[in-house]
Amino acid sequence: MHSVAEKASFSIGYPFATDFNYEELHSLLRYPLFNLGDPFMESNYGVNSFTMEREVIGFFADLFQAPKDNYSGYITSGGSESNLYGLYMARELYPDAIVYYSSESHYSIPKSIRLLSMKSIEIGSNQNGEINYNDLFSAIEQNRHLPAIIVANIGSTMTEAKDDISKIKNIVQSLLVESHYIHCDAALAGAYLPLLEGAPKFDFSAGADSIACSGHKFIGSPIPCGVIVVKKDNKEHLSHYISYIESIDSTITGTRNGLSSVFLWYAIKHFGKEGLLKRASECISLAKYTHQTLLENNIDSYYNENAITVLFEKPSGVLCQKWQLATKSGYCHLICMPGISKGQIDAFLEDFLNEKKSNKANS
Repeated sequence: MHSVAEKASFSIGYPFATDFNYEELHSLLRYPLFNLGDPFMESNYGVNSFTMEREVIGFFADLFQAPKDNYSGYITSGGSESNLYGLYMARELYPDAIVYYSSESHYSIPKSIRLLSMKSIEIGSNQNGEINYNDLFSAIEQNRHLPAIIVANIGSTMTEAKDDISKIKNIVQSLLVESHYIHCDAALAGAYLPLLEGAPKFDFSAGADSIACSGHKFIGSPIPCGVIVVKKDNKEHLSHYISYIESIDSTITGTRNGLSSVFLWYAIKHFGKEGLLKRASECISLAKYTHQTLLENNIDSYYNENAITVLFEKPSGVLCQKWQLATKSGYCHLICMPGISKGQIDAFLEDFLNEKKSNKANS
């Protein structure tokens, strides 16, 4: 346990909130809390958390401005399953479609495409990590006779870039591609971006058909979990009645972890939208401080607006290992998640700057 606690104190490179406390729910560990089948239809197994799961889905449906009488979804095992479900639904609606996704998409996107045996085209990205809209236009134009499924990153993995849903929507409309589906991977930013004043819209009112969001990232959970919100009409294409459980099978995993729904329900009730906004504002402020401090010390760094992620030149392998920094192409990032303190950031910056000075003195 000491080793875990020590490593947690140096974890600034992955998007996992650490300020949660679910001790009040400890007694639930005595029960086999499993959610079987569709959360909007009770099964013949009663030891579940369907009531809380529905409330969580309703919270996110409202956050994402889903149609009030036409939304559904469920609590998944994480963002990867949520993305798989969104693409699975899109494939069932448009089996001949081509999937267009960014080179900066999470690795679960191409993996899901392979699992579902879907045709796809990878689209290049701009310097900030956002999808290249000109390349997307050209790719769809060449295949305009086929339905288009577009995966939009609402917070890319390395730079937390947000693809513009309105631009994507304009592309398919200008090319007269009537059969199209937009899935938004909002694993990290989905829980707070809609709360920020002036932030780009990526919700159902903007043109999204499904939205994936992680629960263990910004909200926080000791168990990986996620949320997928979809249109109820579309979900019916995936639903099959299972007599064994006297319910509808409309999920990927079937029997699901019921504790995740309770954790998310508890956190949402505790924070509310105002509390989540406060956390987001604090995280964004810390990210801006980090970015500015790096620049002031002549360290190459990049920051996207409304993000809690800071990209910067890669330090030594020793520091990357100590601070658990994810790296790519000579750069790495740190993520100012809830629970990460200014003290931790300052300690990392001190390590990094001392290393730079030492390297300069020895060169």
